[in-house]
Amino acid sequence: MNTVTYVFGIVAAVLALIAIIELMRRGTLRERHAVWWFIGGLLALIIAIFPQTLGWAARSLGIVLPVNLVFFVTIALLFLVSLQYGAELTRIEEKLRVLAEESAFHERRLQSLEAPDATDDETPAGAPDAPEPIDPQTGAQTS
Repeated sequence: MNTVTYVFGIVAAVLALIAIIELMRRGTLRERHAVWWFIGGLLALIIAIFPQTLGWAARSLGIVLPVNLVFFVTIALLFLVSLQYGAELTRIEEKLRVLAEESAFHERRLQSLEAPDATDDETPAGAPDAPEPIDPQTGAQTS
């Protein structure tokens, strides 16, 4: 293996791990979502440091070309990440549905509680007008 390729592989794997850790530190990527990415980064680092490991693993599994093992593992990791995000999306959609139902219930309840108050403020049709205020000093109506 070429020295430049060897060093490039190690640097790329380390940069990927640093990016994952930094995203977790900033709160952009939560730990439960970072697990599969971190596993992929560690596998990339192991293969970058010990490239013969990839050949050994491919031969052990009966895979002729080691690069096919890389593609298989990569696709498997991406599948697991996608599955995890799908499950999380399903949970969030269920919570959103429940919150929307509760919000609609509370809004309906507020409307029903406020409805009688709105009619109390209005004078019903045909009701007598309120009397004019009386001046306390003279006892006469003020108009």
